[in-house]
Amino acid sequence: MIKKTIAFSLLLITLLSGCSILDSVNQTVNYVDEATQYLNTVSGFVNEVPALAEQAVTDEQAASELEAKLVTMKEEIQAFNELEAPGIASDLHQQILDYNQKAEEGIDLYLNNIENGTLDPSVIEN
Repeated sequence: MIKKTIAFSLLLITLLSGCSILDSVNQTVNYVDEATQYLNTVSGFVNEVPALAEQAVTDEQAASELEAKLVTMKEEIQAFNELEAPGIASDLHQQILDYNQKAEEGIDLYLNNIENGTLDPSVIEN
């Protein structure tokens, strides 16, 4: 019943206001999907990396895996930063961009530590 009501409402909105509102709704839905996927990626990264960082101090293979995860996460951050947020989500998007900047700085610091051979797991915790 709810699905039929939603479908009818969307059809009615489309007929009454043209395609611009539908485009706006689609953009918002797409942004929400992208943001949700990104936050799931960040969550997985946050859960995996601290333990891997501790292993990387003494295990060269773990250090290589950590470096790969850091580079991949940096790429994910940059891809998310390029998303265009709909007006309704602009404040939230800006907050995420601010966090992303801090995360990128931390990733760069840790990548430099890996290259210099001075791994410190406490950097990941911060």
